[in-house]
Amino acid sequence: MKQKKYTKRQILTGYAFIAPFLIAFIVFTVLPMIASVVLSFTYFNGFTWPNFVGLSNYIKLFLKDELFMKAISNTLVFALITGPVGYFMSFVLAWIISEFSPKIRAILTLIFYAPSICGGVFLVFTVIFSGDRYGWINSFLLNNNIIYEPIQWTTDPTYMMYVAILIILWSSLGSSFLAFIAGFLNIDTTLYEAGAIDGVSNRWQELWYITLPSMKPQLLFGAVMSITGSFGVGPILDGVFGNPSTDYALYTMVHELQDYANTRLELGYASAIATVLFAIMLIANSVIQKIISKVGE
Repeated sequence: MKQKKYTKRQILTGYAFIAPFLIAFIVFTVLPMIASVVLSFTYFNGFTWPNFVGLSNYIKLFLKDELFMKAISNTLVFALITGPVGYFMSFVLAWIISEFSPKIRAILTLIFYAPSICGGVFLVFTVIFSGDRYGWINSFLLNNNIIYEPIQWTTDPTYMMYVAILIILWSSLGSSFLAFIAGFLNIDTTLYEAGAIDGVSNRWQELWYITLPSMKPQLLFGAVMSITGSFGVGPILDGVFGNPSTDYALYTMVHELQDYANTRLELGYASAIATVLFAIMLIANSVIQKIISKVGE
């Protein structure tokens, strides 16, 4: 098939349309990322010229900063649990909701999507997990004689991680959830008819051989958003558990980054933290892309 040739004017028009996004992406994403990597090798407080210190920030980060090791441990726990579970929840709920009529589908989508865009969602969990006898969970357990004194859900390290995971999962139905619904609704239904002729005999085979391959762009987008969200947890928990949390039980890499960047003004050290976090997310995204590329094979 002969490839269509575009005129110079058509090519320039295409570049003109993508120029605003491309410029914004370079200015606000690429350049700050490069600057962060460069500054990670310096001591910089935001007021004086950066002073090159080599690998000192990274040596301090991994060998001397005990809080960072706590932060990276908590971050990985959140990422390994809430990332895959939140991704699976988004996919399953989107699959179920896509089967309803448009009106019911719109209502259910709003119900499940709202927590991810509602800044005051932590207020609901503050009431539910309040540490006094008037908190909803404590009240229920006390009234049914399951416990005999209120549990400090948001200050006792024994329970804080479980509550935090629940909050993150409830708030994780964001853009990936919407992308999955859009993916389900835009699948060509004739593919299922062709699949039936080729021997696809049940819903699970339809899901693996037709639905998932047809949704690879949405699956990849959802994976990237889930990974980014799971590694970026921290501020969403502050309203419920405070910052720092008891015994730094929920201290994450984002907390560490904010502490050194906004409070201590050690921007070089903060850049080293950001670079490590970016590298971990990049590796996780690469692994997920390889896994998703094998879907339907």
